[in-house]
Amino acid sequence: MNDQLVIMPFEIVGSGICVSSDNGQKIHDQITKALREGKKVNISFLNIGSVTSAFLNAAIGQLYGEFAEETIKDSLSVSGMDQNDLVLLKRVVETAKEYFKDPERFKKTVEEILEGENAG
Repeated sequence: MNDQLVIMPFEIVGSGICVSSDNGQKIHDQITKALREGKKVNISFLNIGSVTSAFLNAAIGQLYGEFAEETIKDSLSVSGMDQNDLVLLKRVVETAKEYFKDPERFKKTVEEILEGENAG
């Protein structure tokens, strides 16, 4: 029995451009279902030319609010991503982990930053 699911955003999104959070949510829903079933998941970015943080936040970032970090680390992998997109993914993951540690503190910090920018 193969307990690894390969998710291909190219097939789900229908193009090589992964930019919208709506499309990221479609990927997220498939990842979540597989993880809840105890499967390992590989997200293959084969044929994907453009990825945004909005897409990655929806697809992967919000997992950190639903699953333990260890579960994600042990069960989720990505392949076929270019170096720039891997850097973006790392940033999304780090931000998500910080956010879900203390969402209220994170929101307050963002509000303070935005108020400071609007005061100038």
